[in-house]
Amino acid sequence: MKALVLTEPGKNVTFKEVSKPEILNNQVLVRIHSAALNHRDVYITQGLYPGVKVPVILGSDACGEVVEVAEGVDKSWLGKAVIMNPGIGWESNSLVQPKDYRILGMPDNGCFAEYIAVDVEQVADKPEHLTWQEAAAMPLAGLTAYRSLVSRAEIKASDRVLISGVGGGVALFACQIAIAQGAEVFVTSSSEQKIEKAIALGAKGGVNYKEENWHKSLKKSAGGGFDLIIDSAGGEGFKYFLDLANMGGRIVFYGGTRGSFRVNPQKMFWKQLSIFGSTMGNNEEFRSMVRFVNQHKLIPVVDSIWSLEKGTEAFEHMNQGKQFGKIVIDIT
Repeated sequence: MKALVLTEPGKNVTFKEVSKPEILNNQVLVRIHSAALNHRDVYITQGLYPGVKVPVILGSDACGEVVEVAEGVDKSWLGKAVIMNPGIGWESNSLVQPKDYRILGMPDNGCFAEYIAVDVEQVADKPEHLTWQEAAAMPLAGLTAYRSLVSRAEIKASDRVLISGVGGGVALFACQIAIAQGAEVFVTSSSEQKIEKAIALGAKGGVNYKEENWHKSLKKSAGGGFDLIIDSAGGEGFKYFLDLANMGGRIVFYGGTRGSFRVNPQKMFWKQLSIFGSTMGNNEEFRSMVRFVNQHKLIPVVDSIWSLEKGTEAFEHMNQGKQFGKIVIDIT
């Protein structure tokens, strides 16, 4: 089968022929129609992700059709259109992931291939209102955003919510989930165009975080502070979230692309603020996220679609950071 394979850290993926996977006990074989990139994939190719092992087929997000099931697996899965939970081994609804938790696409072979073998517990019916490309854009971003907003922050319809760095897959999914929950949503971005697109999705407004005193102008335009703030970057700008947060506010971050941050402890305790770290989610949260997408008929935002042969160009497109939504690879 054809696949995108990382053969050496710090190098581009290679489009090549590899052996088709064989299913093990309790597994299904999925013929992949579409897959989607995450920043995790780019970081792995750059050697910026811990424990990189090669060779490996990258990719954590995909949807496709079940074409084979192992002995003992319910045969009703055959022919079904499915999406896959990218997280492996976080079965219980525990507060944190277990030590052996891992994600499709490293160390296990991932989704940038014509076929993948996964445990049957990892597959779920593809939402019928989504195309193959839209469904492929859903799993990792949807799960991360859902856990951050619903499980960790316990979002309410009465919340005024700020989502930083809108344009990335998780931030956009968080924006859509928060809007669907009835919250008043504002965004930040370094791109005026991305802010305008977020407003078109239902956000109330936004601000360019490269502007001087952006946090002050945002608070003024929003008519006050925020009950809930969702961030993926960390870094020096994180300190402004303490100023933007209302009394008793919650701040959730699921990434640290801008590095470590410092907070003012006096602001933290006087304002009774809560800061939550969050990443991915457990199996029950994945199922809840899928139900939520079906209930509200959410449609993941797709930035662009590439062929598997053009996979290295798709990686470069993500590395440039200009995308609004998910970068999808059509496979079969």
